Order: sequence, then structure tokens, then C-alpha cells
Amino acid sequence: MIVDQLKNIELYKDLSPDIYAGLQFLTQATPDIEPGVYPVNDRVKAIVSEYETVACFERGYEAHRYVIDIQYPMKGVERVKWSPIEGMEINIPYDENNDRTFYKNPSPQGTHIDIGDGIFAIMFPEDGHSPQHFVEKPERIKKITVKVAIK
Repeated sequence: MIVDQLKNIELYKDLSPDIYAGLQFLTQATPDIEPGVYPVNDRVKAIVSEYETVACFERGYEAHRYVIDIQYPMKGVERVKWSPIEGMEINIPYDENNDRTFYKNPSPQGTHIDIGDGIFAIMFPEDGHSPQHFVEKPERIKKITVKVAIK
């Protein structure tokens, strides 16, 4: 997982052209962007959603096989719990249509990050992530999740 500030996206230009394109989308989007799916290029799309943050994300820790997630709330702040999926138990088996597996029993070395307000996170296939948690109290957020295809 990578956690950084949007003002630092130039650091990722050589990491991957697709990740960089997704980060550029985040910096160009405005808080009034409408929910929906926005193609960025042939391998990258951005999904804008709105929801209330919660105390517990019931499905567990999500991980993908064929995409990297870049997550950033445009409005509000969200807590995302993180754990390496190695050693975790499957909570909901792999869903090929949505390219995701949900896990439970996170590593003792798992942690959390608070994203939004200029802070984004990049989750790779080995990163279990449990989003949608509130930081201090539930709030309505508008979030962009960029999906970067890796296969």
C-alpha cells in the first residue's frame, strides 16, 4: 500500500503510466463531480460514489486480483483498515465479475489510514482493505476509486 498527498503525484510518474493517469484524474476532479463511472484510458477507470461512513464494514477486507485501487474521498474523510492478505481467512469467496475476495482475521500488524483532505491510498492485490469506516462520527462522503487494470 502507498499513502501520500495529492500534491506529490509527480513522484509516481515513473512508477506506472496508468497509476499516474489515475492520480491526475484525482487532481483534476472537482467536489461537484457526479457519481458514476469515468473512463480515464483503456486500462483505467474512475468510479465516483457517495455513501455514509460506518463503524464496521461488514464484508471484511477486500482484495483484488487484477486491479490496483487508488482511493480518495473528494468530500469528507474515511478510515480504511489495512492488512496483508497473506494468512487471512476468506470471508466471502472470490467474485470473478467484481474481481474481489473478502477476508477476515487481519494480521496483528494490520493498521488503518485516514484518507481525504489531500491524502490518497493505493492498494495492490496483496493489500486487504476495509473501507467506509468513519473517523470520529458517521458522515456522508463522496469518494473516487480509480481502478487500474494490471492484467
